[in-house]
Amino acid sequence: MTPPLIQIENVWKEFGDQIVLERLSLSIAPRSFVALVGPSGCGKTTFLRMLLGEEAPTKGRILLDGKPLQPEPGPDRGVVFQRYSVFPHLTVLGNVMLGLDLKGAPRIGRLFGARRRAAADLARALIAEVGLAGDEGKYPAQLSGGMQQRLALAQALITRPRVLLLDEPFGALDPGIRAGMHELMQRLWHETDLTVVMVTHDLSEAFTLACRVLVFERLRDRAAEKHRYGAVLAQDMAVWPPRIAGQPTPPKRSQAA
Repeated sequence: MTPPLIQIENVWKEFGDQIVLERLSLSIAPRSFVALVGPSGCGKTTFLRMLLGEEAPTKGRILLDGKPLQPEPGPDRGVVFQRYSVFPHLTVLGNVMLGLDLKGAPRIGRLFGARRRAAADLARALIAEVGLAGDEGKYPAQLSGGMQQRLALAQALITRPRVLLLDEPFGALDPGIRAGMHELMQRLWHETDLTVVMVTHDLSEAFTLACRVLVFERLRDRAAEKHRYGAVLAQDMAVWPPRIAGQPTPPKRSQAA
């Protein structure tokens, strides 16, 4: 049996006297695509930030490959937010190369010579992979919303992370552009070793992309109870028919039960 890549063990998250999440225990297998859904304010983004390392659990622990998660974001975890997270003063190529610069030369933030040429070749290949070939010299302001999210994906993937975290990455896009991003995301998941955890408010999106849907819910939501009880993992649903990374299936919209 393949050991889990991510292990969540009785995790609680509190901010002051407010409990946001409580009693979270689950495992995420390598190469899974997991969607987190639930009402606004139920801690989905907070959970994602704990996986990224921006927030620490108040109680419990999170393991990555059997080891405690590092207390800060690292190259093993990439992230794409709903609002475009690219740097406006850098070109498309500069945005994508930045991760390699920081990883390869953390003190000065820039590679030189043969290492820089190799990094540029890798960045151009990934830029082409996400459909932005020919746009390497453009700045983010010259790109459409969908193109900026493609750039954000390339920026997140250039360091070859084990885990890709998506926080409502397609929520601000028009339906047609969103469908194209769904196709790109599915292809990248099938063709790489990524494990994906995505927050979304869109149930249709969750069941279209993911192989597993987790529902966070605050079961006791009266005003007097909001500080005393946090959201829990209310449902854990496998999508049917099963989706397996590396085994693409014909596009088919699954319905939430």
